[in-house]
Amino acid sequence: MSFKNFRFNVVIRVLFIVATVVLLLSIIGKQEFIISSIILSSLIVLQIAALVKYVERTNNRLTTFLESIRHSDFTSSFSDQGLGKSFDDLNNAFNNVISEFKKARADKEEHFNYLQTVVQHISIGIIAYKKNGHVDILNNAAKRLLKLSNIRFINELEKIDKEFADVLMSMKAGDKNLVKVFIENELLQLSVRATEFRMREEDFVLVSLQNIHSELEAKEMDSWQKLIRVLTHEIMNSITPIVSLSGTVKDIMIDEDNRQLNQEIDADDIESVLGALKTIEKRSQGLLNFVQIYRNLTRIPKPNFRYVAVKDILESVNNLLEPKINEQNIKCRTHLVPKDLKLTADPDLIEQVVINLVINSIHALKNTENPEIKILGITASNNRVMISVSDNGQGIKPDIMEKIFVPFFTSKKEGSGIGLSLSREIMRLHKGNITVRSNPGQETTFTLLF
Repeated sequence: MSFKNFRFNVVIRVLFIVATVVLLLSIIGKQEFIISSIILSSLIVLQIAALVKYVERTNNRLTTFLESIRHSDFTSSFSDQGLGKSFDDLNNAFNNVISEFKKARADKEEHFNYLQTVVQHISIGIIAYKKNGHVDILNNAAKRLLKLSNIRFINELEKIDKEFADVLMSMKAGDKNLVKVFIENELLQLSVRATEFRMREEDFVLVSLQNIHSELEAKEMDSWQKLIRVLTHEIMNSITPIVSLSGTVKDIMIDEDNRQLNQEIDADDIESVLGALKTIEKRSQGLLNFVQIYRNLTRIPKPNFRYVAVKDILESVNNLLEPKINEQNIKCRTHLVPKDLKLTADPDLIEQVVINLVINSIHALKNTENPEIKILGITASNNRVMISVSDNGQGIKPDIMEKIFVPFFTSKKEGSGIGLSLSREIMRLHKGNITVRSNPGQETTFTLLF
């Protein structure tokens, strides 16, 4: 065993202390050895202090190790060669732990850099901030969108638009908003979505910003074009015969040569004039009815929300339409899961929507063998209430599927073309939506999602 071995060193040091103590005891009290006794006493104290310091080296190493971890300083290494196997194992353990910490920190930094790269690269604006408004992340897309170099607090956005800053400060997890903002005379229509997370024992709000102005304009223009085509079609159908018949009446009643009332009007002419006037009146009344329907479409009352049972709504619809259903020998089935399914809505407005859908199904089932209507009410996987109306009628052709929700568009001779557009507007007021799937000749399903 080498001289540097820890155990050997301790034993030798203890033996030296014992030998020094024995020597001191043998001369103590003798007058001629007073100076030697003092020297030996001092030597014993120094030897004991050196031994304690030597033994406490382990504690010092441990303290250094823990301090390195506390300060994330992993540049240190531990190596005490020749102090024995226990010290070698201890030093190896220290070095292995430090190596793992280095690896974990490197992985964490790589992950952080990866996320930073992703956040800064995506084209959607991202802002993460604390509840007090202190901004933690503002990615490049948000800077370009808002034309900012940087901000420290959300309230700094007030210089762009005060309402925008207030909206961000009031947002909570799951909130969605559409905010109009003018930046350097450019209109931005920002779709803002929020979520929340907790980090470093603090709550953060993360919002995404996306300018959908061009998409909204394109969709709005497309909707206007569809509506204008329908309006033009309906108005021209009424105006064309009115103009034509007005000209006919004028030709009969006015003498073109003398520019005065024609005195040679016989009974046939009078009958023709009366017929023309009746037709003009009828078409004019039809045009007035059309305008009134359009006004009704744009004046849907504000929903009076209540917590109602779906069963009550469907029973009311069934009682109202049962004669029509029985008249065509239609088998109508209703299924609710759970039986006491409830939703928050205006029962009168939702009843009107379901009535529209069931009436459409009744019309679609004409000349259909074994006609059947299925009404289903369930709780969807995301705890949203879903009501669907299905039939096995003639279905909807693919080429008109996108047009069925356009006001006044109809494929039925007796239809007004506002039932589905009215239903969609009612669902929009309920923060829900209406969708349709159709397999012509097999099944068509309209779904209301609340």
